[in-house]
Order: sequence, then structure tokens, then C-alpha cells
Amino acid sequence: MRLDLALCRLRFVRTRSAARRLVESGYLRLNGQRVERVARAVAPGDVLTIPRGQGVVVIRIESLPERRGPPCEALSCYSLLDRQGSDPLAAPPETNGAQGTRP
Repeated sequence: MRLDLALCRLRFVRTRSAARRLVESGYLRLNGQRVERVARAVAPGDVLTIPRGQGVVVIRIESLPERRGPPCEALSCYSLLDRQGSDPLAAPPETNGAQGTRP
């Protein structure tokens, strides 16, 4: 299955055009390698690193959904690999102790 279609069906983005923009941004990784083409094939067992807000989400695809169904159906198709911030890549950025200031 194409990467853009998988991202849409797994409900990480709302549309395939949004998935295309995410992939072409160059921040998405498939099995540890940077991906820039939306036509890249994904399969069960692949690991995706997806930028979300201030952090990232690291998932392993367990199965590929046939359609963009309800969220509970999409959740059953992948497993999170960064349980409660155990992956340093998925941890939120640290602050310098001063609130409201940026480093």
C-alpha cells in the first residue's frame, strides 16, 4: 500500500493531500530512513516515525486497513513503540525551568 494512503487510513491525517504534504516535508521516517516520496510502499512490520506537534510518534504497522474506518479500527492496525515517552526521540522537549521563555 502507498504511504500516503496508509497514513490517511490509519487516521494520522485527514486527507491524502495532507499525507502528501507530510511526506514531502522530509520529516517522516520509514524503518529509520527518511522518506520524501508518497508512492513508497509500506507493509505490516514496518516502523514509521511521524512528527506530531512538538514531538514524534513511533509506530509499527501490524496490518493495513482496507478503508478509512472509525478510530478504534485504525488503532487496531498499529502498535505504539514509544510507551509513555520511553523513546528519547518521542519525548517532549525539555524546558530551562523558566516558564514562558524559549531557549
